[in-house]
Amino acid sequence: MSEPEKARAATIFDVARLAGVSHQTVSRVLNDLPNVRPVTRERVEKAIAQLRYVPSPAARALVTRRSRTIGLVVTGAAERGPSSTALHFNAAARDARYAVITASMMRTDVSELRAAAELLVRQNVEAIVLIATDRAGVDALEGVELGVPLVTVASEQRGVRHRVTLDQFAGARAAVDYLVELGHREIRHVRGPEGSMDASERARAWFTGLSDRGLVAREPLEGDWSPESGFEIGRVLAEQRDFTAVFVSNDQMAIGVMRAFAVAGLDVPGDVSVIGFDDQPEAEFLSPPLSTVRQDFRGLGRDAMTLVLSVLGDEETPDPPLRPTELIVRGSVAPPRVVDADAPVAPARSRASRA
Repeated sequence: MSEPEKARAATIFDVARLAGVSHQTVSRVLNDLPNVRPVTRERVEKAIAQLRYVPSPAARALVTRRSRTIGLVVTGAAERGPSSTALHFNAAARDARYAVITASMMRTDVSELRAAAELLVRQNVEAIVLIATDRAGVDALEGVELGVPLVTVASEQRGVRHRVTLDQFAGARAAVDYLVELGHREIRHVRGPEGSMDASERARAWFTGLSDRGLVAREPLEGDWSPESGFEIGRVLAEQRDFTAVFVSNDQMAIGVMRAFAVAGLDVPGDVSVIGFDDQPEAEFLSPPLSTVRQDFRGLGRDAMTLVLSVLGDEETPDPPLRPTELIVRGSVAPPRVVDADAPVAPARSRASRA
């Protein structure tokens, strides 16, 4: 392909990607409009020159035809975290006078996810927000040239430039530290699915929380987030009875675990303590009420919209800090009946620290 053909092939989205800005900003530069920082304007002009981009009348007009619409892709939509975050993101978008077009999928399918994102782009969205629970969801869009900014709500960066998230590690670490401080030395873990970023962060916190105290972290048991899987795992644990506490990666599985313990004649918290994660609405009304880790899904959804507005405005601001979680102590946790005074226990790190 000749150089003139390469120049004609370049698009406004190519320029935007090379300059690291939105296509609306490129259009503002092309139209010599204000509200573009000098350093940003220079970066765009260099990209135009490097690509030998020749703007079309349609490209020049893009800035005046803003859709004020955001695309939202939600994976794992049946789970409380993604669905709650999506609801609060929509509320924040409405407050900012943006409309939201949503594509939800129960399971992460790479081809379907990419197709959904491309369909949103064809509907002239200004940005796409991806709320992903599995690594595969983020990886599906990594490196895909969408032509619009992408913001992820995910526990791992995974190579995507813009991200908001909750501090899963600190929340899980607080739960484990609390159990150790009560005197528990054998703390089992029921983790979520292997591909889940949230599950991996919580399992990592459980492991380091025990290791930092000189305690043994035995192999966790893996569930699928459902009460049914928690019940089956609880039946296995009830037969072993070589522990005094269980940290469960979400409240739904914790409900199943507690039911299995009740069926097996184990008292919670007399025989075994249980802590979940999420603070589901029903957690407070179980018998006993479930101790858990509360997540601020409202704040997370609003963080995502704030970051979208920042990216669209080409504000060179860092991603917001990890949103904190909160340990909620209820009746499902108590000191163990017998404490092994000879078990080595190192001093605790700060509950907000990261390994």
